[in-house]
Amino acid sequence: MKLRFFALILSATIAFAACGKKEHVVIATELGDIHVNLDMKNAPVTSANFLRYVEAGLFDSTCFYRIVRPDNQPNDPVRIAVIQGGRYEDEETGGFPPITHETTEMTGIRHLNGVISMARWTPGTATSEFFICVGDQPDLDFGGKRNPDGQGFAAFGKVTKGMDVVMKIHGIEAPGQYLKKPVLIYSITRE
Repeated sequence: MKLRFFALILSATIAFAACGKKEHVVIATELGDIHVNLDMKNAPVTSANFLRYVEAGLFDSTCFYRIVRPDNQPNDPVRIAVIQGGRYEDEETGGFPPITHETTEMTGIRHLNGVISMARWTPGTATSEFFICVGDQPDLDFGGKRNPDGQGFAAFGKVTKGMDVVMKIHGIEAPGQYLKKPVLIYSITRE
């Protein structure tokens, strides 16, 4: 009985410690590597979702396909600057169910320069599509005006190295926001 209790306490301690750590991933693209810290403590659901796609190899041979800049969103009253990637056309097949929406109000992670976040339609529909902020994007936070529901997007980490690669991707010609030739993501792996 004492041994079971000790094992239970040990398991709980390990799980609690794991919640506070940051996971490091490398997004290997044809234009260079982007290193990202995932915030497991403050955005556990969103970070764990991203990691399950990483562990399953479902980001291998995917792409950055959407570039949003002030010059290519003339009809949007609230303009943002991001690069978006993920499984794109394969998003609906062979992935995982959508996750619960972790708002920036819940996590405290704001959409600042280099922050990684999940794309979604309505709250609770995020699966594998993600974006990286270019500059601070407060309208993507909870209460922001980019999405009419005011729930914002689920930020879950930050680029630690490779913002030059993000900027290179962001500078590619993207009329209508979508790249004619998407930037290949070779893989996303734990560092």
